[in-house]
Amino acid sequence: MKASRLAAAGAVAASAVVVLSSPAFAHVTVQPEGTAAKGGYAVVDFKVPNEQDDASTTKLEVSFPTDHPLASVMPEPVNGWDIKITKSKLDKPVESHGEKLSEAVTKITWTATGKGIEPGYFEKFPVSMGALPEDADDLTFKALQTYSNGDVVRWIEEQQEGQEEPANPAPVLTLAAAAEDGHSHGSEASEEPTDDASAAAATTTADAETDSSDTTARVLGIVGIVIGAVGVAYGVLAGRRRTDNA
Repeated sequence: MKASRLAAAGAVAASAVVVLSSPAFAHVTVQPEGTAAKGGYAVVDFKVPNEQDDASTTKLEVSFPTDHPLASVMPEPVNGWDIKITKSKLDKPVESHGEKLSEAVTKITWTATGKGIEPGYFEKFPVSMGALPEDADDLTFKALQTYSNGDVVRWIEEQQEGQEEPANPAPVLTLAAAAEDGHSHGSEASEEPTDDASAAAATTTADAETDSSDTTARVLGIVGIVIGAVGVAYGVLAGRRRTDNA
């Protein structure tokens, strides 16, 4: 009886660890390289994990907010991907940092030219953007993830206050407070990055923490599975011994 309880407990522990670790790398997310401060410029990474076992991610479409249009949006080239930038006229021109905007980037589409993001891997798609709004605490970027088998995952659901996280949450970029001197330096400086080198130079503590959490989640999942397997094996052996003794 004791051996059976140990086996059951091990299996439950393994399942719990795997379930808890999965959300850490399941969603399409957006994170700044450094800080995304209100009123400044920032380089952000759209992180796309492949969730399917038998298909690759071949396309990513990210819609940019039109309620807070961005005057400057520049994606960094990504090997193995074509990039298309879509600009649209705004229903109502808006003023951003003294500049009148009648059109803005409303979508960026990355399309794989090769295998795309294969099962078990993820890809980051960096974008320099600004000036970030001063009158918002976050920006929502709805995304569509297309797989090689034709499946499309719509990461478009917005988090409602006081409710559980939706099944397919839209990526949300949290904005930090502007610097005390009135200039928001973002990932690198108060001015917009002007070349790929400067965009790539921003190495991120946030990304390191995110990747670390992903690795930790995977390790915990493996440890849980091993514990569960050992418990089950012990239970089986104990059962056999009791049968033989009988």
